Amino acid sequence: MIRLRPEQRETYLRLHAAVWPSVEQTLREANFRNYTIFLHGDLLFGYYEYVGDDYDADLRFIAADPQTQEWWKLTDPCQESIAEPGSGDWWAPMREIWHLTDETVAEAPDQARQAANS
Repeated sequence: MIRLRPEQRETYLRLHAAVWPSVEQTLREANFRNYTIFLHGDLLFGYYEYVGDDYDADLRFIAADPQTQEWWKLTDPCQESIAEPGSGDWWAPMREIWHLTDETVAEAPDQARQAANS
């Protein structure tokens, strides 16, 4: 989570209406999937799924990309970090407290039979 500076709102929204394809490709190559940024008031909430096996190395890969560095020069001034001071984080990490999985619980045979006969 991070705060969107009100005076930079339109710039940030305009930039994200057309994210540079090279920046998107770098994220894909770094094993990020389903990356979404949500806006609520002046708060931005980012969600992504990481499918790699070396998160720190993939973050370094993204940070080393020249196009991503140029992108950040445009987007960072639009943001105000709300991360814990001294944490080294720009976006404040959020703690997951609940998650619905795709797993289904098999019905007991009697329950399935009753449902079929209803």
